[in-house]
Amino acid sequence: MKSRDIVTEFVKASASQGINQECVEVAVTADGGRAVRDSKDRDGGTQFHASAAWGAFVVGVKAGAFDR
Repeated sequence: MKSRDIVTEFVKASASQGINQECVEVAVTADGGRAVRDSKDRDGGTQFHASAAWGAFVVGVKAGAFDR
């Protein structure tokens, strides 16, 4: 199995609700990282993030680092 193999189904973010919302889906990869794609353009490409990078992103989100 390769590190970028997706081992779970993609799950739509809980904050992505309603029509015309910016929607992302996330799945777990074989190395414990995450694969991210746009739910409205699933064939448009997938981003892959290592486990440590994804963890740092989640910590930042919870701390409000990306609030506008």
